[in-house]
Amino acid sequence: MGLKVIVTGATGMVGKAVLLECLDSHAVDRVLAVGRRPLGMQHPKLTELLLSDMSNPAPIAAELQGMDACYFCLGVSSVGMTEPEYAKMTYDLTLGFAKALADASPQAVFCYVSGTGTDSSETGKRMWARVKGKTENAILKLPFKAAYMFRPGFIRPMRGVRSRTPLYDVLITLSRPLFPLIAALSPSVTDSITLGKAMLYVTAKLPQGPMVEGVDINRYGKAG
Repeated sequence: MGLKVIVTGATGMVGKAVLLECLDSHAVDRVLAVGRRPLGMQHPKLTELLLSDMSNPAPIAAELQGMDACYFCLGVSSVGMTEPEYAKMTYDLTLGFAKALADASPQAVFCYVSGTGTDSSETGKRMWARVKGKTENAILKLPFKAAYMFRPGFIRPMRGVRSRTPLYDVLITLSRPLFPLIAALSPSVTDSITLGKAMLYVTAKLPQGPMVEGVDINRYGKAG
């Protein structure tokens, strides 16, 4: 029997990319997409649930049972936010969902999309890095089968996937001719297909070490 997985944030660039790889994978039987906005797509493997408050998944608690993995790709930019505002949308939201899932499916593998430069000490100068680090540390304390913190840097979108953040979308478009050079100069640069495949890989293989940096994403994605 194949995997039953959850994907959150599937209307965003990273979440959509992971969703597509899950739908294409022979290892996955069912994908439960949980989000605040409709996806506007259909697939035999896909079940979609709308949840207005992602930090409180009580209304869908029954649907969270019996899952093998969760690919948590929901996130917001910290630009223009205070630390309490960003913590509410990052730490509170993520932990609310993760705790409910750990109760419903402790056998699941939880993959959290963080970012390169995340501050595990929670004491650095960069606000977003502190909050992300606090979020990672809290997830790793939950009783999942395993948890992996994905820390991608620059992600090249593939398969027609686009960022919902206008500035990032513009930067990606402008830098597209330079992608081969960027990838050659930085081994941590990855693409959206590789990221999705890497999540499926860690779910199946359970490699040691919870921190998945850019070079690890590329290694796991190519091995998957």
